[in-house]
Amino acid sequence: MSLIKRFERNQAGRDFAVGDIHGHFTRLQAALDAVGFDPAVDRLFSVGDLIDRGPECEDVIKWLNKSWFHPVRGNHDDYVCRYDTCDIGNWMQNGGVWFVGLPRLEQENYAAIFRDIPIAIEVETSAGLIGILHADCPFPSWHELQFELEGMTGQRLKLVKNTCMWSRSRIEQEDESGVADIRALIVGHTPLRKPVALGNVLHIDTMGWRPQDGGYFTLLNLETLESVPPMTAKLDWEATA
Repeated sequence: MSLIKRFERNQAGRDFAVGDIHGHFTRLQAALDAVGFDPAVDRLFSVGDLIDRGPECEDVIKWLNKSWFHPVRGNHDDYVCRYDTCDIGNWMQNGGVWFVGLPRLEQENYAAIFRDIPIAIEVETSAGLIGILHADCPFPSWHELQFELEGMTGQRLKLVKNTCMWSRSRIEQEDESGVADIRALIVGHTPLRKPVALGNVLHIDTMGWRPQDGGYFTLLNLETLESVPPMTAKLDWEATA
């Protein structure tokens, strides 16, 4: 299974990216309805973290079976892939209780399905290539990431994958250097009050999974790079696992 999944330009409808979902699929559907999302022609790309924390984690399989829904793997999704070797205590503290209570066979089925979720996605647009990762690109250029994900193995590949799913270095340092060889990189992972652009790296996890704190889902049009709500240059975020 390739760690990078590629999509041709959508000639019939619109392409959107959405921030971390964390088991809140009813709220996500409401956000899609609000922008008139048409599943017959539109596509939705997810920055990952499909599960944990929310009440509808087991609905993830229904969404993964939708032909127009395409996620990358987030760090919480990777817990599922590594359910038999990961730090269970840490996972449970960060929303994994729903999974730990499942029968062993169901856990194995979830893991097999989640292991097919790519680390990176590429989407062609009329203005150039869009990249999607969960957390960050560990290299100054997208071409370097392509080479590493498709050419490396072993510990080196594990390190690159973990950075793609876990790193907050760019946003912590307010690094606006961007990523070369790509029009824009779309990421989530870091909870924000509003979506933020750092160079051509667009951070869109506006905590749709935390409605009690005013969180909402940001939808980003990949053709226009316009978001609902609009991007901001001011960082207002908090770190979570």
